[in-house]
Amino acid sequence: MITFVFPVYNEEQSIAKLVEEMFRVREKIDDDVEMLFINDGSKDNTERILLNYAKEHSSIKVISFSRNFGHQIALTAGLDYARGDAVVVMDSDLQDPPMVALELIEKWKGGYEIVYAKRRSRKDGFLKKLTAWGFYRTLRTLSSIDIPEDTGDFRLLDRKVVDTLKQFRESSRFMRGLTSYVGFKQTAVLFDRNERFAGETKYPWRKMAKFAWDGITSFSMIPLRISTYLGFFVAILSLIGIGYALFMKLFFPDITVTGWTLMIIAIFFIGGTQMVVLGIMGEYIGRIYTEVRNRPLYIVKQTTNIDAH
Repeated sequence: MITFVFPVYNEEQSIAKLVEEMFRVREKIDDDVEMLFINDGSKDNTERILLNYAKEHSSIKVISFSRNFGHQIALTAGLDYARGDAVVVMDSDLQDPPMVALELIEKWKGGYEIVYAKRRSRKDGFLKKLTAWGFYRTLRTLSSIDIPEDTGDFRLLDRKVVDTLKQFRESSRFMRGLTSYVGFKQTAVLFDRNERFAGETKYPWRKMAKFAWDGITSFSMIPLRISTYLGFFVAILSLIGIGYALFMKLFFPDITVTGWTLMIIAIFFIGGTQMVVLGIMGEYIGRIYTEVRNRPLYIVKQTTNIDAH
């Protein structure tokens, strides 16, 4: 069996087209197929549309959250409930062409356990392309693991990979990093990413910045080390300033060392540096606080066509 997992949030305009495309894909797959939609607290008619499809087709399964928990948590729920020998994870806005899944399945049957779809091209604005390019390369540089560049969440996972990922229950989740972290035999399939079929992106700049920060802090301690280096740098500058002032006082007492401007600059510089360091430390401490509460990652309101879990 192949399970397709779709996180869905306010995609009422795309669902019908997505289901239509998936039925075409299913006709080309010899194995059984189930389509698992995770309704992440949608506020439009997405849930009603999905439930209507589920009533007509037992292979369409729906899990509805009690509220919006976020894209990465929805992916987690999809892996928790997926029954397939392989699980294909993809977005529901049709930017990930469903037909590419056939190539992922072919690679999987060839012996690979993780097959990720790597973007050969993408139809986005210049700024989006530039920030995405910078994010992936920065993440790869800072991270302690090898995270493939230009890859999203569109990928196929073997059953053993899914069972392994289900053991990871941290709250601040970066699934692309986790699938790299677990290892196994991996390969890529190149594809051309489409424009959104309809609606607006669910990742505005604020969410994209948070997502990028989650990715970096989930798999790297380098921001904390940068804080340490910054502290040493400020300390060295301070010592140089003190040495300069003492030297001028001892050997050139007639020359006044004007210090008002320098003092103000130093105060603001040191104060700003301290705030940056405290902010980075606070981010990591906040993650510890979130984890020790050990709250459920998500709350399921309703399931349709789902066997006892």
